[in-house]
Amino acid sequence: MWCLEQFRENIALRDENGRTLSYGELSEETRRIAEAVGRRSLVFSLCRNTIGSVLGYVAFLNGHIPPVLLNSHLEETLLAGLLQTYQPAFIWIPAEQADQFTEMKPVYGCYDYVLLKTGYKTEYPLYDRLGLLLTTSGSTGSPKLVRQSYENILDNARAIVSYLELDATECPITTLPMNYTYGLSIINSHLLVGATLLLTEKTLMQKEFWSFFKEAGATSFGGVPYTYEMLDRLRFFRMELPSLRTMTQAGGKLLPELHEKFALYAQENGKKFVVMYGQCEATARMGYLPPERAIEKKGSMGIVIPGGKFHLIDADGNEVIEPLTTGELVYEGKNVTLGYAECGEDLAKGDERNGILETGDMAQFDADGFYYIVGRKKRFLKIYGNRVNLDEIDRMVKGEFGIDAAAGGIDDHMYIFVTEEGYADSIREFVARKTGLNPAAFRVLTINEIPKNDAGKTLYQELERYYEV
Repeated sequence: MWCLEQFRENIALRDENGRTLSYGELSEETRRIAEAVGRRSLVFSLCRNTIGSVLGYVAFLNGHIPPVLLNSHLEETLLAGLLQTYQPAFIWIPAEQADQFTEMKPVYGCYDYVLLKTGYKTEYPLYDRLGLLLTTSGSTGSPKLVRQSYENILDNARAIVSYLELDATECPITTLPMNYTYGLSIINSHLLVGATLLLTEKTLMQKEFWSFFKEAGATSFGGVPYTYEMLDRLRFFRMELPSLRTMTQAGGKLLPELHEKFALYAQENGKKFVVMYGQCEATARMGYLPPERAIEKKGSMGIVIPGGKFHLIDADGNEVIEPLTTGELVYEGKNVTLGYAECGEDLAKGDERNGILETGDMAQFDADGFYYIVGRKKRFLKIYGNRVNLDEIDRMVKGEFGIDAAAGGIDDHMYIFVTEEGYADSIREFVARKTGLNPAAFRVLTINEIPKNDAGKTLYQELERYYEV
């Protein structure tokens, strides 16, 4: 996957504690981990943004050993269910968690991680091109995994290198979990060019994150919409960050006002702001907005990545050829993944998608060929016969009131969830006025927090418990 020896003298990994690993050391240490596994077999890797975690991942990919990447903080019963479903031969975990698995045998350890042999009797056959398994973005303990091939990962990493113009002088800092497809794509693409990954478990909300950022000379970071909403509140625009070159955004549509705000900041300070579009089912990235068009095309997710193709299809399956006409976005490319796995037997399946992905996203393109996501195919309700785009409701409320919001419900009963007291009446009046909906068709509920996954995406399914119909 990566020719580590090519950059032997470069620093590959640096953590917040001052530890570093060169590409030469990375090559040697990952070879030892792969040798400890000894053969092509399934491994569960419980991930953190640490040197040990990245070492394991690189070892497994370069050693032709397919890992399932999971968050190390995954709840124990959910992890137990996944282990029972897939019966991996080994697990690679933080050493401090090893006492959860006293029945398993330690066979190797380094950089605060340990490799345990599970002892499961069943070993499922593995498709020879299967390189990696990730949970879908909305799930955590679900047995449904995305099957990615070695070609998927390498092709997408090369495309990202191309459109972001990455080279060995880059120092991206981790802001997203590495078991999340977006966070992992940053690792994949930067290791391809000999760059230095800055690894931290701290969040953007912590002073220590920014101290490490400045001290290590971070050149880029990535974030989902929630990340940028938090940065706006943190007075990010007043920070002195001379090393910063690039900010990337994916994982959902950013409010156009916030998009413009960060694009203007980038333009005025000689930096790049790159909005991107992707899904785990396409390995990571499918589209990007060239930074020089970021202000002009605010709200757009851009154009297709190098090597890919976009088109739209209408409800009858016909291709949309007129600009500003809504259709489902379809992507074609070598990074389209193999399909899903929901049980151990599925690990032997081959390529079920053949390079074509119906994204489930509804989109339009403008006269210049730039694409705009307008909603999810399934994120719609019928309210008294009117089709309501729930993503648009989210954006309207966030844009008008500057607060976090999430819309859901079932036909004829919409709910708008917020976390701030005192807004319910104003939101009800605003939404009724903007949409023409009868206020009796929806409710505004104030809850303690809007549930999000570890990548900051809203977990709409968890809001269903509030429905009263």
